[in-house]
Amino acid sequence: MAECRLCKKEAVLISKYLGVCLDCIRYNFAEANPYIREAHENTRKDFNLAVSGVQDKDGIFCNLCVNRCKIGEGQKGFCGLRQNLEGKLIGADKNRGNLSFYFDSLPTNCVADFVCPARGYGYPEFSYSKGPEYGYKNLAVFYNGCSFNCLFCQNWHFRDGLLNIKNQNYFSPIDLVNQIDENTACICYFGGDPSCQLPHSIITSKLALKNKKNRILRICWETNGTMDEKLLEEIIGIALESGGCIKFDLKTWTEELNIALCGITNKQTLENFKRVATYIKKRPKIPLLVASTLLVPGYIDEYEIEMISRFIASLDKSIPYSLLAFYPSFYMQDLPTTSRKYAYRCREIALREGLENVHIGNIHLLSDMY
Repeated sequence: MAECRLCKKEAVLISKYLGVCLDCIRYNFAEANPYIREAHENTRKDFNLAVSGVQDKDGIFCNLCVNRCKIGEGQKGFCGLRQNLEGKLIGADKNRGNLSFYFDSLPTNCVADFVCPARGYGYPEFSYSKGPEYGYKNLAVFYNGCSFNCLFCQNWHFRDGLLNIKNQNYFSPIDLVNQIDENTACICYFGGDPSCQLPHSIITSKLALKNKKNRILRICWETNGTMDEKLLEEIIGIALESGGCIKFDLKTWTEELNIALCGITNKQTLENFKRVATYIKKRPKIPLLVASTLLVPGYIDEYEIEMISRFIASLDKSIPYSLLAFYPSFYMQDLPTTSRKYAYRCREIALREGLENVHIGNIHLLSDMY
């Protein structure tokens, strides 16, 4: 039970850390914003990260994501991956990825698993099997750093590794490609978020596809969608060619709510989603674009799901949409898990808005409360 610092309403579905309720965020944002900024600034300071997009007028420009930082001498960019030392950016770049990687047996717990070739969709062009690809594996590449600052981040532990840029384990594209063997059916880039290191994943993907020797090798990205549009065009081409997909996490519809929960606007995310949607018909056999939304109790309400669903349907009703159950994490550990009743209500809303393929993910996390 927490109290909204603005309207003084008490409820189980108010995050004590954020300190403001959904109604105040949506309808009284100007007064709620100081509390929102305070919450995000404190989370950033805990990990020695810039509290907002860095904009030093004499800094080095980085155009990889929505933050478009201008990094001044001695400063780190918002993502924490690069630092300006003596007029040069050190840290992650196209040849040095700040990441970790591992193999997952297929089919794996992917956001798009309900439409994925690892389940047999797209056989035989993009899948090894008419059903689940047992015996094959996915190279999972976790990129550290993120262009958002989600207070509920499920993978927040990467921040610990950003404290000292000089003492990092970097991997080249060759390092990753050398891990691929005849049983590797796909590569998935996620994080954090790959937006902040997209050139590295592009080089890796092109090299991997060049070396695949007439085998199936799907390339996918899972992202908040904040990347530069020119880089987005490159990964669209790679995903289309390889049989992979681009999975967008549409965290909110309302911009003010996105700022409250994630610290950053969602405008570029929505624009980039629309851009990818224009390519869907170039490969109709299996989905190019997949959307998901984490059902954060008390904040992602029916209105958000209705508007997101309407937006997706306006682009293409066939776009698969996964509604993900929330697990309390990071600075929002006081919220409950998503209720089963609410998750299925959201699915009904999405179907009512015209979407043809709506899935509920992480069903093992659903509760019978609230």
